Amino acid sequence: MSKSKAKKLREKLEREGRRNPELGRSPFSMMDLNTRKTKTKKDKLNQFKHKKQSFGRDDFQTKDCFLFCS
Repeated sequence: MSKSKAKKLREKLEREGRRNPELGRSPFSMMDLNTRKTKTKKDKLNQFKHKKQSFGRDDFQTKDCFLFCS
């Protein structure tokens, strides 16, 4: 197989003592970053379980409050 023009240019730059552009590439360039993790059944149930809970200190839904107006 023959070499591409870009590869020939990179090798020429390296022979001349310049920096090879391949070295400047990110290590993540070949990784597939589009992978997604779907939630498991347990994660979905846990999300629904805690959906309507409030953990603030001004939670009036769980406290017994009385308001007297005179």
